[in-house]
Amino acid sequence: MEGVGAEGASAASPVAQWGNDVWRMYQYYLDKSTPHTVHRWIGTFVVMAIYCLRVYYVQGFYIIAYGLGIYILNLLIGFLSPLVDPEIDPSDGPLLPTKGSDEFKPFIRRLPEFKFWYSFTKAFVIAFVMTFFSMFDVPVFWPILLCYWIVLFVLTMRRQIAHMIKFKYIPFNVGKQKYGGKKSSAGSSGSRGD
Repeated sequence: MEGVGAEGASAASPVAQWGNDVWRMYQYYLDKSTPHTVHRWIGTFVVMAIYCLRVYYVQGFYIIAYGLGIYILNLLIGFLSPLVDPEIDPSDGPLLPTKGSDEFKPFIRRLPEFKFWYSFTKAFVIAFVMTFFSMFDVPVFWPILLCYWIVLFVLTMRRQIAHMIKFKYIPFNVGKQKYGGKKSSAGSSGSRGD
């Protein structure tokens, strides 16, 4: 009786080992891509362009594109929102500085850039794969979906921008003051013999 269980475990072991090796290699390259923000986003826009060309070429799968748009909008809201929303958790007072004398607290996103990029790219890849299955090609009148998505986007972004103005935070580094930090004392002393 014990031989049958051990035989099944050893037969599944190479498959499980291969799956584990593939996952570790995938995670390794994903980790290596972390500091290369521009290259990651260029790759994502290439994937996005391929998906858009596929939908345009096939002239279908608009419901998948609509669902993808809603999901991307949801990711964008998480990306633009602070980790601790002062409107939801007012118990500690305002967490973001409102006066020049307040302590500086950096903007921490609810959805970090890497997770935003990863989810964004994964969504386009999944949507692209779904365009190869005709069961997902539900006939819809796409202009109505597009109009509804635009209205949803405008209303959502208006609310998000009003929230940013109300709590005085900017989720981007554009226009923010940059601090140089301390200068090295060895470099400024002029004691080098060069």
